[in-house]
Amino acid sequence: MTRADAEALDAVDPLARFREAFDLPAGVIYLDGNSLGPLPRAAAAGVERAVRQEWGQGLITSWNAAGWIEAPQRLGGKVARLVGAGPNEVAVADSTSVNLFKLAAGALSLRPGRRTIVTETGNFPTDVYVLEGVCAMAGATLKALPPEQVLHAVDDDTAAVVLTHVHYKTARRWDMAAVTAAVQARGALMLWDLCHTAGAVACDLNGAGADLAVGCSYKYLNGGPGAPAFLFVAERHQGAIRSPLSGWMGHAEPFAFEDRYRPSSDIRAMLCGTPPILGLAALEAGLDLQLEADPRAVEAKGQSLCRLFIDLVERRCAGHGLALTGPREMERRGLHVSFAHPDAYALVQAMIARGVIGDFREPDIARFGFSPLYLSHAEVWDAAEILRDVLETRAYEAPGFRTRSAVT
Repeated sequence: MTRADAEALDAVDPLARFREAFDLPAGVIYLDGNSLGPLPRAAAAGVERAVRQEWGQGLITSWNAAGWIEAPQRLGGKVARLVGAGPNEVAVADSTSVNLFKLAAGALSLRPGRRTIVTETGNFPTDVYVLEGVCAMAGATLKALPPEQVLHAVDDDTAAVVLTHVHYKTARRWDMAAVTAAVQARGALMLWDLCHTAGAVACDLNGAGADLAVGCSYKYLNGGPGAPAFLFVAERHQGAIRSPLSGWMGHAEPFAFEDRYRPSSDIRAMLCGTPPILGLAALEAGLDLQLEADPRAVEAKGQSLCRLFIDLVERRCAGHGLALTGPREMERRGLHVSFAHPDAYALVQAMIARGVIGDFREPDIARFGFSPLYLSHAEVWDAAEILRDVLETRAYEAPGFRTRSAVT
């Protein structure tokens, strides 16, 4: 593979046109969209409209006139198209952690005779922390087990299994349909975390028969820092599930101002407080852009970018201590690639200094994300070449690259 070969792939890329829809800084190869997606050009205009016209001129009338009050369901319907859900099965609200808390507690409410939640060790830490809190409050038990033991642990006391579809470090992808079926065969519910799935790999929640799901929108959906997250509740569960956060937006009639809580019978029961309108305005631009692309083409290009990077790094950077983590088979992985290296943190910092932005995960992982809407094969080739040069010149040994920061 030469750079000319990479350029030839880009010349026939059906998603190439999306690059111009993002406001990316010149001279930067951005391989961290799996942590924070870049700014869609339309997002700035959308937020400005929400601020200057809807808030500035419409004032409180915009809750109705501008559709603010329906925004969680309207955007939820758009997310639903990306994750294989029905338009009334997804709502956009709160953060992933808050939504996971609501749905994990809701799962216990749907299985009142069962008092155990099962997850995997090595899962994204906040998921485990939240599940610990839910179980402590509900008097339930959390079992966190190695991935290969998870399904064997599901028994008559298991209310729900909670797994991240695409692992945040290794990019290992669970077989959603097979795992869901295995869990449900034992009478438990399946709750998926889609943070590294939505907008990256094709997803069909209803096709897999999933019960519940959560996900963020600031990664591949390009909703902006701290963008509202989403949650999915299969329609068959909506009349019975109970959220532990019984806020006014989850009431059957929020503006009836009744003294006691009466939950909505649909997805609105999973709402709690007032929707964050400015965050939703930014996110809607990212969702509208994502919906223009064929999810199968998005996944196919992402896999092509990942395959190219893995091949280039293993061929051109051999002998420098890099070791691929996670599956090699594209159908078993998401759209980020992680290499273990003893000096992974300094390595990532040295690459950032040369315009290639990836990220680091403890203890020794250099992680690179390949968002299909704005990355090219030529950029992947360039990134691998810069990595090779950083390794061969040992540029990462400079003292300034070893001082840890809070984020990268």
